[in-house]
Amino acid sequence: MTATKLSKAATHDHASRIFDLDVSSLRELNQALHNLTPGSNETAWEVLHPKGSHSVAVGVDQPVTIDVRGSVGYYCGGMNSGSTITVHGSAGPGVGENMMSGSIIVKGDASQYAGATGRGGLLVIEGNASSRCGISMKGIDIVVHGNIGHMSAFMAQSGNLVVLGDAGDALGDSIYEARLFVRGKVDSLGADCIAKEMRPEHLQLLQGLLDRAGVTGVKPTEFKRYGSARTLYNFNIDNADAY
Repeated sequence: MTATKLSKAATHDHASRIFDLDVSSLRELNQALHNLTPGSNETAWEVLHPKGSHSVAVGVDQPVTIDVRGSVGYYCGGMNSGSTITVHGSAGPGVGENMMSGSIIVKGDASQYAGATGRGGLLVIEGNASSRCGISMKGIDIVVHGNIGHMSAFMAQSGNLVVLGDAGDALGDSIYEARLFVRGKVDSLGADCIAKEMRPEHLQLLQGLLDRAGVTGVKPTEFKRYGSARTLYNFNIDNADAY
């Protein structure tokens, strides 16, 4: 093969595979993503005209990049395992629900329960997130550039939730061992959630999360940390009103 042909082949191998949802169905897109095998050269994908479609790019389990050019409906990127998904718009409920690894970046706002039950990976919301952000999170890292709504991190078990803006009512209600970092004001804390000391290891952890999320011009020392008071781990009659 000549040098010219090699160059053309390399260019073809690395070109994005484009799926236009005005032409192809969502089922076809997700099936094509599920058909990917380890070592596939189809590493870059572009989704056009999503128009609020639900369940875009769910269950992807290969290390590919997916750019969604527009807003999506509920459960975008659900169960993500290893891919990098960027939504160039806003996302409906449950973006990144139960994701395992990889990353999801939402350039706009996210609706309720973003990152719910997430077990790993990084979810970045560059706008605001609605209620129940990070509900029952189990190891995921979530960074929200704006504000979050009420009941966020409800029953959050592990992982990190970073909020550059404000948090709504009942933050961290019934929280377990997740770490919450909020730069702005918190309307109220939920049952068993308290303000905690920011030790050097937390500042270092937070700086790493900010770096991974592409946040600049913000210092970890500007945040407060919240977590579990651990009074709900075992039943205690003195805490009955909190159950």
